[in-house]
Amino acid sequence: MPARRQSSSSHIVTSTVWPTGGRHVWSSGGSSSVQSHDRGHLVYAATGVLTVHTAAGTSVVPANRVAWTPAGSTHQHRAHGDTDMRIVFLPQSVAARLPDRPAVFLTTGVAREVILALTDPSTRDGAADPYPPAARRRLARVLVDELTEPQEQPLYLPDPRDDRLQALARLLAADPGSSTSMAELGVRIGASSRTLSRLLRSELGMTFYEWRTQLRLYRALLLLADGHDVTQTAHACGWTNPSGFITAFTAVMGSTPGRYQARRPLAPRRP
Repeated sequence: MPARRQSSSSHIVTSTVWPTGGRHVWSSGGSSSVQSHDRGHLVYAATGVLTVHTAAGTSVVPANRVAWTPAGSTHQHRAHGDTDMRIVFLPQSVAARLPDRPAVFLTTGVAREVILALTDPSTRDGAADPYPPAARRRLARVLVDELTEPQEQPLYLPDPRDDRLQALARLLAADPGSSTSMAELGVRIGASSRTLSRLLRSELGMTFYEWRTQLRLYRALLLLADGHDVTQTAHACGWTNPSGFITAFTAVMGSTPGRYQARRPLAPRRP
């Protein structure tokens, strides 16, 4: 039988969980505890945007993505915009077909409908499960069949280990729209641009430009989820020309920011 609870937190509206899945409805800014599970699971944001934080870094899960977390992986979810998060725990036989690392997949219309069907809490309240175990396993196999890793680069922010890169990350996160060069930022943290470039390549596999672009796009997704328009978002995230932002966003997300925003309900704009 599902466990339904009304949280005292101002961010959590409702939470309904059962052995094979669950649904958490959060207002913007809500987050889960740091946790791990003995079964791998998929999460999908029916509305809003999710970020999934693991020991390796942060992945962004917007409307056309679903995130995979293997069994035993420590993780935390955070909501951006009013978010309806759905969770599907996978049987081991099905989970074995997915990577042994956290990943983000493209989701098709079929995958979305399967997730929503398997996580519909209205079918759980005291009624017999409409999907007996064998049917759930079949639907889980269909769901995994429909998932493909995106051809465009994933929106992923690795967490640096070196203290100089951590200091650089804090500066970039505090002002993602800043055009300050890596050399100027290096002076502020006591590291040369040559040293920072070497560390970025060896530790994160990115150039400074690639890393800053990922961080800006990450912030842009959160602003769009919170109701900001495309031009406001572009300027806040460091693009002087909205067309440059649209090009960069489309290359990563496979959709323009306007189309992305139009196809999902928006959270109310925060002051």
